[in-house]
Amino acid sequence: MKLETLNFDLVVVGAGPAGLTAALLASNAGLQVAVVDEQAAPGGQIFRQPPATFNAPPSSAFATYPFGKKLLEQARSNTRIHWYYSCSAWGVFHPAKGGVQLAIVEGEHARLLDCKKLLIATGAYDLPVAFPGWTLPGVMTAGGVQTLLKSQFLCAAQRYVLAGSHPLLLLLAGQLLDAGAQIQEVAIARPRPQIRELLAGWRALPGHGRMFVQLAGILLKLWRKKVPLRFSTIVTRAQGRDAVERVTLSDVDAHWAVKPNTERSVEVDGLAIGYGLLASTELARQAGCSVSWNPERGGWVVDHDDTMRTSLPHIYVAGEPAGVAGAEIAHCEGRLAGASIVAQLMPDQASQTSSAHRELKRAKPFADTVARFFAPRLDALARLADNGTLICRCEDVTAGQVCDFLKTHPHVSSVNSVKLACRSGMGPCQGRYCQHTVAQLVASERGIAITDTGTYTAQAPIKPIPLTSLALVEPD
Repeated sequence: MKLETLNFDLVVVGAGPAGLTAALLASNAGLQVAVVDEQAAPGGQIFRQPPATFNAPPSSAFATYPFGKKLLEQARSNTRIHWYYSCSAWGVFHPAKGGVQLAIVEGEHARLLDCKKLLIATGAYDLPVAFPGWTLPGVMTAGGVQTLLKSQFLCAAQRYVLAGSHPLLLLLAGQLLDAGAQIQEVAIARPRPQIRELLAGWRALPGHGRMFVQLAGILLKLWRKKVPLRFSTIVTRAQGRDAVERVTLSDVDAHWAVKPNTERSVEVDGLAIGYGLLASTELARQAGCSVSWNPERGGWVVDHDDTMRTSLPHIYVAGEPAGVAGAEIAHCEGRLAGASIVAQLMPDQASQTSSAHRELKRAKPFADTVARFFAPRLDALARLADNGTLICRCEDVTAGQVCDFLKTHPHVSSVNSVKLACRSGMGPCQGRYCQHTVAQLVASERGIAITDTGTYTAQAPIKPIPLTSLALVEPD
């Protein structure tokens, strides 16, 4: 059986705001474009829609981001773009003839997409936080709870505690109340905002009034429902026999360090964790793109120039892999990346890069303010795990096993060395759940910076795929 190979000017990985914007712009300019996404429909997480058979009102995200509705309508009606939905992109290869190849799989059907330019717009995923009991059924990330609400109108539980520091947590609180769930408490790890801090971010307000109105509406809803909203509070433990039954919350200081003797227990059947997002950079790292550490923007993010081109000349990046900043910035970066690629491949086309740069510059102050305001303390979160806490769920590796290895091997100072010895990061998720916790443990034990611990080496396939798909890949 021969592997099917197709040729395009541009292949986009990710059908969220960044990927759709770039793909539509490039297609309208006359380029042959393909879009690959694991979901069955366009929109990404932010514009995720329920099945067409559901009698549902438009997504509330359209009210916050008005460009979203038009973007999805254009995507659904565009027949020039080759849409590869329900497909996983699992590897990038660099053939000797130039350009790049993207390996994708749908079920057991594999393809290689040859392209002149590749745009990686793979989004982000919820920051995993390991603490005692975090693997109990009923403990979910905020994004996971929201996905069930958006796509299936399902509440995973009835009585929730929401714990974290990301603004998504407040949005989720409003959605859960609308769905009929009870919220026992919203626990925010950061200190209560001070007046001077709020005033410092005032310049970011113009053009984003509807977001503040939405936030005010959610806070009013929490007040009317008498839902406690507590700052400087963190979840330290979840307990239960077959599922979560209670959670322990503790007070923390300005650095998110737990204050002794402040523990209290709350009975729940659901715990939503929302401390932030991590940029999904596995595909870019496997391709060989350079990355930099930026904890405010999602950990390791992909380096790029002012045209959104990465360290590799044929590969571009847009949206959260370039730094977690929300749907508006993703939309702007997608437009800039698309315009830059069109200018590269079709020099006679009128370039839109100047206007794309201006649009991105206008949106940036708000995104910067939000990033600073809600930045997670990754070092403090890593300290929540005790010796018996699983940090690598795929390979059943505990924090204690990693710490014992580091103590007995004082020469080890990289996450990849821990990976080789302890198998953390070798499972199906390829380290998405454990890399940052392992890095914090290494940095703490050795007294070094996170940047000195490195990243897990990303290998193809970056996602689990059928072995038959690998057998079809022939060396160039």
